Amino acid sequence: MISDFIEKLLDGVDVEWKPMGEIGELVRGNGLPKSDFTESGVPAIHYGQIYTYYGLETESTISFVSAETAEKLKKVYTGDVIVTNTSENIEDVGKSLVYFGLEPAVTGGHATIFRPGELILGKFFVYYTQSIFFAKAKRKLAKGTKVIDVSAKDLSKIPIPIPCPDNPEKSLKIQSEIVRILDTFTELTTELKTELKTELAARKKQYTYYRDQLLSFEEGEVEWKPLGELAFIGTGSRNTNEAVVNGKFPFFVRSQIPRKIDSFEFDETAIITAGDGVGVGKVFHHITGKYGLHQRAYRIVADENRINSRYLFHFFVSNFARYVEKTSVHASVTSLRKPMFEKYPIPIPFPQNFEKSLEEQKRIVSILDKFETLIFSISEGLPREIDLRQKQYEYYRDLLLSFPKKVEA
Repeated sequence: MISDFIEKLLDGVDVEWKPMGEIGELVRGNGLPKSDFTESGVPAIHYGQIYTYYGLETESTISFVSAETAEKLKKVYTGDVIVTNTSENIEDVGKSLVYFGLEPAVTGGHATIFRPGELILGKFFVYYTQSIFFAKAKRKLAKGTKVIDVSAKDLSKIPIPIPCPDNPEKSLKIQSEIVRILDTFTELTTELKTELKTELAARKKQYTYYRDQLLSFEEGEVEWKPLGELAFIGTGSRNTNEAVVNGKFPFFVRSQIPRKIDSFEFDETAIITAGDGVGVGKVFHHITGKYGLHQRAYRIVADENRINSRYLFHFFVSNFARYVEKTSVHASVTSLRKPMFEKYPIPIPFPQNFEKSLEEQKRIVSILDKFETLIFSISEGLPREIDLRQKQYEYYRDLLLSFPKKVEA
């Protein structure tokens, strides 16, 4: 059991909680707007990139500045840690990145460089900044509401646990082992995420192939009917994009993720898509039940006496984007008008035999729904599995960094 290993590793280890300012040097950055970036030059790390791009460590940078600009900025050497001072949320304040590049880099304002002393490893410190203990400490020191800041001066006050402070060699050895364990958990989580995403991509590719095969017809196999003869086409009436906390009903705007509202407009089975904007051509949902709809989104309600609603949905997903590309109005905002929907051609198999036509539609739907189920079983399970692995990682991380038999300074 890993918990037994951790208990053995930390058993009897004396710990002294030293202020950050006593175990390393803190240097507040300055300058470095994004407009200073160049195609090449001196490596540069912007504070915002630490919580949007980088992980816990890096040997290279995605940005650069000229040598002239670099002269005005604070230097980051290999082994140094860059700590964010500012963000719009408290979670991103204090996020850290240890730099292992061979060439000195630079950083700018809203960041503090932490240069570890002989008693602490930079990577150990970075892991500690992720812990619940560091989070509690920074919350007490944070200032601001819309923009939250923890200054370099305040960061210097945050206590950091140093195992075996009277024996630097042993202290660094324990820190190295803790880092090794946490690196292993990080790698396992990353591998899991990659494997599941690869599997999801493979299933989606397979679904797309069979969907397009099933919905491709030879000349004479089907009769092409305009959508206006097969379904009612309408829009919503709400012009708000806002959601209601704890709303009971889904509210569809012009994006794929529905919001929540506390009242509904429609109670039906419908296909939902956008009428304009970036969502044009994307089929968002096939819903059955009560919902609300933005006035610039469309609802397509199939006439079940003429066409299977799920069959129509799958054909929309397969073909609608290509139709939109040919027929939409390209102005400042790409848009679709109701007459364009009404003319959208839909293939009807065995048009002279309604019963046989519905039977064929149901057969196609059955196959594609099974593929959809396979996709959703992993796409819905993916976040859940990653979340469970993340919680496991956080549990052992905080256990490793709690130092059970610690001696307070």
